[in-house]
Amino acid sequence: MKAQKATGWALARAFSSASSASILQPSGSAFPLKTVTKANFEVSLAELRHHVRASDFVAIDLEMTGITSAPWRESFEFDRSDIRYLKVKDSADKFAVVQVGVCPFRWDSATQLFVSYPYNFYVFPRQELAGLGPREFLCQTASIDFLAKYQFDFNACIHEGISYLSREQESEAIRCLNSANDCEWLDEDSRFGIKNVKDIPSVSIADVLFTERMKNKFSEWRDGLFKEQDNEDKIQRFSEDSKQKVEVIFYKMRPALRLCGFTSHQLKLIKLVVRKHFKDLFYVSKDSGLQDMVVYTDSRDELKSLLKEVKDEQQREAEMKIQAAVGFRHVVDLLSSEQKLIVGHNCFLDIAHVYSKFIGPLPRTAEEFVSSVNKYFPYIVDTKILLNSNNMLQTRMKRSPKSLASVFSLFCPQIAVGFKSSDLSSLSSMKVEVQVNDLRSSSWNPGGKHEAGYDAFMTGCVFAQLCSLLGVNFKLDDSSQHLALSDKIRKYINLLYLSWLYGDIIDLNTGDKVADFGVHNLKRQRQNIVFENVVLIWGLPLKLKTSEVRDCITKVYGPTSVVSVYRLDETAVFVQLSKTELVSDFLSLKDTLERPGSPLLVIHPLAKLLEGGNTRAAPYDTYKEICNSPLSEVLFADQAKAVGIKWKTKLVEHKASLETAEKTEPTTLDQLRNAESHDQVSNNEIMESFCATEVNQVKTAHL
Repeated sequence: MKAQKATGWALARAFSSASSASILQPSGSAFPLKTVTKANFEVSLAELRHHVRASDFVAIDLEMTGITSAPWRESFEFDRSDIRYLKVKDSADKFAVVQVGVCPFRWDSATQLFVSYPYNFYVFPRQELAGLGPREFLCQTASIDFLAKYQFDFNACIHEGISYLSREQESEAIRCLNSANDCEWLDEDSRFGIKNVKDIPSVSIADVLFTERMKNKFSEWRDGLFKEQDNEDKIQRFSEDSKQKVEVIFYKMRPALRLCGFTSHQLKLIKLVVRKHFKDLFYVSKDSGLQDMVVYTDSRDELKSLLKEVKDEQQREAEMKIQAAVGFRHVVDLLSSEQKLIVGHNCFLDIAHVYSKFIGPLPRTAEEFVSSVNKYFPYIVDTKILLNSNNMLQTRMKRSPKSLASVFSLFCPQIAVGFKSSDLSSLSSMKVEVQVNDLRSSSWNPGGKHEAGYDAFMTGCVFAQLCSLLGVNFKLDDSSQHLALSDKIRKYINLLYLSWLYGDIIDLNTGDKVADFGVHNLKRQRQNIVFENVVLIWGLPLKLKTSEVRDCITKVYGPTSVVSVYRLDETAVFVQLSKTELVSDFLSLKDTLERPGSPLLVIHPLAKLLEGGNTRAAPYDTYKEICNSPLSEVLFADQAKAVGIKWKTKLVEHKASLETAEKTEPTTLDQLRNAESHDQVSNNEIMESFCATEVNQVKTAHL
């Protein structure tokens, strides 16, 4: 209790003195930051590996090409937690990561401060390997404009960005490599009787003439190797007579001809000529076809030896190329293998992108995702969770913007302005220096907002400050060791916001949703939504207001039947009803009214809702089905149509009705007929009641 009072007093005193920050002007040089492209990636990776291994925690931040692929895929109040995950999954699947900030923080006990090492990586999903298919991603106009506003270097990203392969893509590339090699070397082994050599596919007279010509030239060159004549002169004359060039060289201490200027089709014909007609010649293609040769061997054993040498060398070259194509994923592998505490700010989407881009396709459910991501990153902390963990912090945040830059300025003003001031020392108890290329700096101008490296730095500084405010004493020798296991913050590890606005928190340890975790300070209180009571209606008539939707339904089921109506977009709404059974009643009534020849639709209160004949309705779970689709049409009604939903109404029965029906299941034909007529009478009674009401209203109007 005393500790809590002391913490509260310290926070209050710190915040009261922070107002003087506004009169201060930053000084010093530009913020020191290590910018990494493909040109300096290998060297930077070696440096980063050293810094990560020595660090106490690593802060990360990502910049993407977009957030939502359609307006209705934004986070809504009526989104269930499993649907929030599907929306995050859709975003991570469709948009690209173009910049990654990685900033290790190390506690320096000698100077009693944190040393940070901010790295700003440009990444771009360039296709480095053939056979994996094209890489595609979406760009959201607002996001691209946002990046441009903050001087994002698109040229550096596209031309110099570091490419990458996910773990699954790497495995697929290795499988393709092994499969291709098996096929190729099976063909080569055919000369030893393993497989018959196919006839040369001469599809034209030109091909026939070319193959005969090459066969004669190779024969002359091979025969000349055993005679005392200048074989190189004949090859030179051959080269002068055409655009193609053949050079005499030695390959692995064996006579060889280098083939230059031939088309891919001609090289294929040459390869088949060598295989069919020359048992002592061997065709070699190196560097992905950039160097093609015909090599002479004087014995079967030597040919086998050459086959093995070339196969092993090509295997090594291909594996090295795959490793080079892995690219930025080496950084992710480093963070995973070292199992450091990963710090982010509202970072669930960031983690989803990391998984999608560098591990493999995101699982279909949040439970599967949680189970998998925890294996790679066992310790993740979200600074937004920490900000919501303390009453004093919550009170302060109520009156402040929630962006990372605002939080950074609020909690780390002295670090934010980049120089020391006694006026701010009470709040900035955690001191941070920046080290880049072995040079430390303690003063700088503020960095660029929404530059991933600087944002990662801000995130780490906020985390260090919050840890101090929550009681972590880094001055103790063991405080920074195993920070994720500290009693002060352990309970916040692996808790991430699925939605900050609506307070949905998921526990990465268990996959469970965490309830009642300081959500009272959010922008808006989330009403008590019973999803079993929600009807999804789309394809609404144009210009139909939300209030009119409510009026249509309450005229049928009473003034208290509708709890709320939530607009999804201009074509769709959620309607929460007061009782679960009203969902099945509404859907059944809608289906009955829309049957061909229904006489009461025109005068029924639902007529305005069903006008035009395009209105669709379904229980809430249909929303999940639609969100689960990889398609993204702009309007929700168009999305439902694209998914393949053709029915107008998806009927559902209330669970209680089902249980009653099971207990009283009809056993005779008469009982079955009575059961069938009961539902029809129920709907008929409703329509007759409204018909009578309309008649009475007409009579009253004429009195």
